[in-house]
Amino acid sequence: MSPEEVRAGASLAGVFGLRMLGLFFILPVFAVHAAGIRGGDNLTLVGIALGAYGLAQGILQIPFGLASDRWGRKPVLYAGLAIFAAGSFLGVIADDIWTAIAARVLQGAGAISSVAMALAADLTREQHRTKVMAMIGSMIGFMFALSLVAAPLLYRAIGMDGLFALTGLLCLAAMAVVKLLVPEPPAPRARSSAAGSTRAAVLDPELLRLNAGILVLHVVLYAMFVVVPPWLVEEGLALPEHWKLYLPVVLASFVVMVPAVLYADRRNRPKPVLVGAVALLLAVEALLGLLHGGIAAIAALMFAFFVAFNVLEALLPSLVSRLAPAEGRGVAIGVYNTTQTLGVFFGGLLGGWVAGHHGATGVFVVCAVLVAVWLGVAAGMRPLPRIGQRDAESGVVR
Repeated sequence: MSPEEVRAGASLAGVFGLRMLGLFFILPVFAVHAAGIRGGDNLTLVGIALGAYGLAQGILQIPFGLASDRWGRKPVLYAGLAIFAAGSFLGVIADDIWTAIAARVLQGAGAISSVAMALAADLTREQHRTKVMAMIGSMIGFMFALSLVAAPLLYRAIGMDGLFALTGLLCLAAMAVVKLLVPEPPAPRARSSAAGSTRAAVLDPELLRLNAGILVLHVVLYAMFVVVPPWLVEEGLALPEHWKLYLPVVLASFVVMVPAVLYADRRNRPKPVLVGAVALLLAVEALLGLLHGGIAAIAALMFAFFVAFNVLEALLPSLVSRLAPAEGRGVAIGVYNTTQTLGVFFGGLLGGWVAGHHGATGVFVVCAVLVAVWLGVAAGMRPLPRIGQRDAESGVVR
């Protein structure tokens, strides 16, 4: 990788990290916090509050991607981050479930994930794109791990309003990173040249296969976190002590994840790695559904879950960026992020509804069924062309 590519990957990973850290701060503690606010006894509404930002993101990812294809990546990044910060500051005054839902919706309206990922693809050559996407995915995973450790401690120190305020400040810091550290992208292409590529980005069967995968992955993640934190409390692990479980399992999962991602990248063998990770995820959900308790057993299964999750979070966006046409890359990644964030919304909604009617076991069973369907879809994935082959065939020199 060139110094410019390293700088692009590191700075955009920082943007993602600052933004996602704020989002993740809410995830481990909100289901417990909600019991003490007006309307928080309704688990369906709690699930909606957890996933509400995903609905707004799902609606706006493609428009943000289209806007960045036409007017440039950085201006759209600034606008989205500003909206996200506004939602975070609204959350500071959220003392009932409906205001919390409104804050999460406004956070989600800052739908910049597709724009940032398209910018990462613009600034890197195809043969290094998996590395850059892995940098971003690893940063997201690291921030997720950090939030699992820090959120319960911060919640005890500054409360939920303090967590929302901190989220807004982190978002403002991300805007500064975009201004000062992210390299300038190439000029946006003419709109007319991107029309055919936009259709291809939306309808390509292999891209649709990847989009279905990221949808299921985030449905499972958010449905699980409706029930896992209260489950750990029931098992005798107080909320401020949850980091003692999360920290070692997430850090260990990173160690295991790296060789798998490197193998997929260097050998151009993403399919077996992807299918293997989905199969592991299926095994985890099935075993969680059969498990009746025990901190050690929960920790072991959460370790396996995070191995699969981190591999898939790194692999899926790199595959989308490789398969997407260059002129429609913002749209293709917008579609991908739309399905991802709709997974957040429906995961929270589904997890809350199923937990309210069938308990935690019901949530894990539903997740296992969804992952089994994904495994069947992933098994039909076609082998990818060699790195650089698509560019060579189109006459583009990388």
